[in-house]
Amino acid sequence: MNIQGKAYRTIWLDDKDNQVVKIIDQRLLPHQFIIRDIQSWEEMAIAIQEMWLRGAGLIGAAAAYGIYLASVKAVETENPIEYITHAAHQLEQTRPTAVNLQTASRRMLHHLQLHSQNLISEAKTMAESIANEDALSCKAIGEHGLKIIQELSRKKEGKTLNILTHCNAGWLAFVDYGSALAPVYLAHNSGIKVHVWVDETRPRNQGARLTAWELTEHGVPHTIIADNTGGHLMQNQLVDMVIVGSDRCARNGDVANKIGTYLKALAAKDNQIPFFVALPSSTIDWEISDGLSQIPIEERDASEVKYMSGQNSHGEIEEILVTPQDSPAKNYGFDITPARLISGIITERGVCDANETALLNLFPENKNV
Repeated sequence: MNIQGKAYRTIWLDDKDNQVVKIIDQRLLPHQFIIRDIQSWEEMAIAIQEMWLRGAGLIGAAAAYGIYLASVKAVETENPIEYITHAAHQLEQTRPTAVNLQTASRRMLHHLQLHSQNLISEAKTMAESIANEDALSCKAIGEHGLKIIQELSRKKEGKTLNILTHCNAGWLAFVDYGSALAPVYLAHNSGIKVHVWVDETRPRNQGARLTAWELTEHGVPHTIIADNTGGHLMQNQLVDMVIVGSDRCARNGDVANKIGTYLKALAAKDNQIPFFVALPSSTIDWEISDGLSQIPIEERDASEVKYMSGQNSHGEIEEILVTPQDSPAKNYGFDITPARLISGIITERGVCDANETALLNLFPENKNV
């Protein structure tokens, strides 16, 4: 992704010091573009937990880099593998819903247990590999999703295609390209007229802050809407397709995504509007057969519901209370969209129906998991 003419990933190693991981601090976007240095696995755990960075693919890559940083410290301990295992388990606890984090952590541990003689170099190579895989998967998702947009555009005879999305599943949520937004960027680049309805995505406003910022940087026409507007737009034929990301997909096709996604899927079904989920295979949890009963739903601090942050008239970022001080609040981070509401799942290997058979046809190596 280009930011003011310069290409960035969301996470990378410092060119001058490979034991420093660089990240974009997403808490300050869109008002400030700040790059942070992460120098220990403990700092990476804080960055993931407090959402300096977020998004399924990105926190997986962040966990991998965090374990790499742990390996740097581990070689100074009596039992390096034990130290790394502890760090990995702590990183896994930071965000419970997105399976990418656990998958990356377990891949790192397995690899380092087999290559314990060169921990630092092996950890660095593996972390870079996980990050690169994430970017390449998202690039392929964009190419497969583009075909869907091209077909819908043909049906509209080239008129502007209105796409609704929820939360941020763009390049900021992954190492690069993104999942739900990758096809949109390719469509825009190819000359297809697209317009994106951007859900604000309360309570952290990832749509209004992050998706809108990405689309602005890429020059994609878009409009920010309140979360409750989507149904009205669909009833009035102002949405041609919905495309969202996912933090965990069960093998039966149920998906977890940012809270509010389920409601958009219901509205899309009621109005015969295609509802697609874009995700890399690292987001599929093959050990879970039913999303509604088995995917853990993260409950975050209630303060995220009660307070909002933004830029004041002096250009300063400040936080304000928008509810009665003593009113309690609940803050569920995700909900489950049942497979029956999903038109198709877009992966790096192609598009399939949302069911176990179709997913396994694309990823047969997981039949015996």
